[in-house]
Amino acid sequence: MISASLVKELRELTGVGIMECKQALVESEGDLQLAIELLRKSSGDKAIKKAERTAAEGIIAVFSNGLTACMVEVNCETDFVAKDESFIEYAEEVVNKLSNNTNVSLEKLMEGDLEEKRERLIQNLGENIKVRRIAKSDETADTVGLYLHTNKKIASIVSLVGGDEITAKDIAMHISATDPIAVSSEDISKPVVEKEREIFQSQQADSGKSPDIIEKIVNGKIRKFLSEVSLIEQDFVKDPEIKVKLLLKQNNAEVKSFKRFLVGEGIEIERKDFAAEVISQIEEV
Repeated sequence: MISASLVKELRELTGVGIMECKQALVESEGDLQLAIELLRKSSGDKAIKKAERTAAEGIIAVFSNGLTACMVEVNCETDFVAKDESFIEYAEEVVNKLSNNTNVSLEKLMEGDLEEKRERLIQNLGENIKVRRIAKSDETADTVGLYLHTNKKIASIVSLVGGDEITAKDIAMHISATDPIAVSSEDISKPVVEKEREIFQSQQADSGKSPDIIEKIVNGKIRKFLSEVSLIEQDFVKDPEIKVKLLLKQNNAEVKSFKRFLVGEGIEIERKDFAAEVISQIEEV
């Protein structure tokens, strides 16, 4: 007979559900250490199965201390789990570990206890959970700005030459709101510009206009595109009467680099019909 107190003790040690703890103790005939090993093996198996499922929800956790700023994106499958306290605590633990060694790669960061805790969290919450990416401020920056939106789904880091903390934070907030792809138009790659040019040209193909007129229209659209996606050419969100480059000039600052995270961006979401989803859940039991 497995006592309730032993089940409770195993649950406190592993964080696994009561029924799974009880089953592990039954299989181990009450041997606590063996039950822990069984649960660890089971947790790993379930983590492997759930790793095939799309995780496009989640949160961004951030850390800032003077000239050091970093952020991590941690994904799950549903917004419900993204709001779970244990999920949020795990994301905070990941970014805190990153803050102690900002030069570490994501693979090295996840070695050891963070990976074990991730697998345990998968077991507890029943969803695929991934630490997708990390970012940090430029070590040579004079000023660093960090902005995390209240929903924890958009965050930005900007590294400045010169400037002050207020300006840096304003620029970081602006980046989160407008999603520029480069600091200036000169920094935008040629393939990106040519792709836009092809799109604009195809839009004018059946217009009946002469090639010269089409070329002028396309060039105008390219200039507009470059101004819209270049950070310093954008209208400043807090004061649309000025450009970001003027704000920087007024505060003796230049943008050295920036990074922006939006939860789930670029992740292809798999669509399943209801029957297939039910079958997949049954197969995992």
